[in-house]
Amino acid sequence: MDMVILGVPLLALVGFLFASYAIVANDVIQTLGTFLSSNAKRPWLLLWAFASSIIVAVMIYGWFAYDGDIAFGRLNRIPYPELGIQWWHVLPPLVLLVLTRFGIPVSTTFLVLTIFTLSGGSATEGVLGDMLMKSFFGYLVAFAAGAVVFLVIARLFERWVARTRGQPISPVWFIAQWCSTAFLWSQWLMQDLANIFIFLPRETVIAADGSVQVTFSLGLVVFATLLMVALHGIIFATRGGEIQKIVLTKTNTVDPRSATFVDLIYAFILLFFKELNDVPMSTTWVFLGLLAGREIAITYVASLRSKGEAMFDVATDIGRAGIGLAVSVAMAVALPFVATGSMPDIRQQIFGSAEAQTGPADTPAPVSAETGPAIPARGAP
Repeated sequence: MDMVILGVPLLALVGFLFASYAIVANDVIQTLGTFLSSNAKRPWLLLWAFASSIIVAVMIYGWFAYDGDIAFGRLNRIPYPELGIQWWHVLPPLVLLVLTRFGIPVSTTFLVLTIFTLSGGSATEGVLGDMLMKSFFGYLVAFAAGAVVFLVIARLFERWVARTRGQPISPVWFIAQWCSTAFLWSQWLMQDLANIFIFLPRETVIAADGSVQVTFSLGLVVFATLLMVALHGIIFATRGGEIQKIVLTKTNTVDPRSATFVDLIYAFILLFFKELNDVPMSTTWVFLGLLAGREIAITYVASLRSKGEAMFDVATDIGRAGIGLAVSVAMAVALPFVATGSMPDIRQQIFGSAEAQTGPADTPAPVSAETGPAIPARGAP
């Protein structure tokens, strides 16, 4: 029998620990990277306290507004494994730790969730395909948004930022950046907390109308929140680690004026996709799309760097994302096969079975309740 700590099986707790640190550490370039780089001279304890307060606020909001679902609906179609968390579920976050240590950004959503979607049987049919489509669409939307916005402002604004670099910056810009960071950080958490809390036990209830309500226990939420806040201290103490160097290669990202625009655009895109449906998506792809559109616009309009350098930068980021996706799928297929000898039907898991009734992306697939018969679910927004 598996060892249980605070009501959580040991392997599930280990997976949660790895994911809590590795996912945020790898994705720090998306959310807190510009914040860390432009506030490099401020005490890390202050920055950590600020980010931690947003974590606590998001947890409280999720608990009350979503009736105990702090994954914000992203796990409605990915039930807790029937046999519990296995070693092959825990390995991807461990691999993510290694990739982060070497400064390699990957889609944490695909790296962590793919193995759950490919091994979830009929309950998760089609989920991976929906994740891929939503993430690809997210890249295109972000690319277009970044290109259009910075085509408009690059000639004057980015040149002004570059020309006045080193001069005193108005406190108004720092206030604006802290506000935009809070908005972005909260939206990212609502998208990606599912990648972390997928390891923890939860109650999944099917209502009479087929809708799904996922609920985490209050004690587990409090424990997980405190643990995440503590692990974030390591990230802030190391100023983002090796992966933070990617942010420093982008044009003007260490300047709070440019960082404010990047954060606001990214946050509104994440908000749009959060409201679109409950399918998990790769925030990494969205972020890379935004940076790609921005870099190309700045290069062609403001001429702050060579076109070849900008295109190489964009191509490198796309290549890294592609490698990350390939590694994610390979691990999701190979690890369960090594352990059980069973190979998932990838085509069926991506596109769904021919017999399955098709519907909109946010219609949950059948999910078994973990803790009893179906009862009317408390409504979530």
